[in-house]
Amino acid sequence: MLTLGMAFYQLKNELSGLYDDREAAAISHEVLEHLTGLTRAQRLAEKDLAFSPAQQDVFTRMAAELKTGRPLQYVLGVAWFLGRQFEVNGDVLIPRPETEELVEWATAEHRGKTPLSILDIGTGTGCIPISMKLALPFATVTSCDISTGALEVARRNAAAHAADVHFLEMDILDQAQWPRLQNYDVILSNPPYIPLAQKTEMHANVVNFEPAGALFVPDDDPLLFYRAIATLGQEHLLPDGAIYCEVEERQAQNCLDLFLTLSYARTEVKKDMHGNWRMLKAQK
Repeated sequence: MLTLGMAFYQLKNELSGLYDDREAAAISHEVLEHLTGLTRAQRLAEKDLAFSPAQQDVFTRMAAELKTGRPLQYVLGVAWFLGRQFEVNGDVLIPRPETEELVEWATAEHRGKTPLSILDIGTGTGCIPISMKLALPFATVTSCDISTGALEVARRNAAAHAADVHFLEMDILDQAQWPRLQNYDVILSNPPYIPLAQKTEMHANVVNFEPAGALFVPDDDPLLFYRAIATLGQEHLLPDGAIYCEVEERQAQNCLDLFLTLSYARTEVKKDMHGNWRMLKAQK
């Protein structure tokens, strides 16, 4: 039977062909903490503690999945966003730190405002609308997505966090569906924005496992979703309302220009924690 110390080094070595040493070690630590409930310091002190048969079975399964390149969050079935745990599976993108910053920006600018209505476009895990509702409990929050699977995950996450979010299955690119929406003070979105040609630049664990429909846009129209969001905002954004979007750094200026062209006079882009232009805010 494997001990905790043996399991760590075995998994780290098995992942060395997919990740650098630091990331392989971090993933191995996450797996062992998930399995045992013990912190890194506790596992070091108990490195000779053997797995139970059940733990060894789960460890073996997880190791096999990780060796295929499957992202850790999908293997564990959970990801963290703003200090909260969210269910994830192959129907949804894994939440990213940049998206946390977008939510924090929007939240900070609307704290204390009431009444407040919020629309999130592209639900995924539900991490954006759920976090907005929990931070601004007085707000009415709606979220839409084209994916039935994603909405099922989001509904379970909303129930787990006791967040009252109204979910809609709809294609935001289909303007015939827009009358189903109300008018909103805040519209947020982390839409698909990666041109298909950039797939070759991306890590295989993203391309092979995360939902392509939530990632990629046609090479000849990288602003497809931003144009739809900006146009929708012309009809469904309340006076003094604001749109917040995550953007791809190389398209940040083009996104800014698009919103300015569509009469959003108060428009700005913002850098993330790494100094990249990754967020946009637009007001009429």
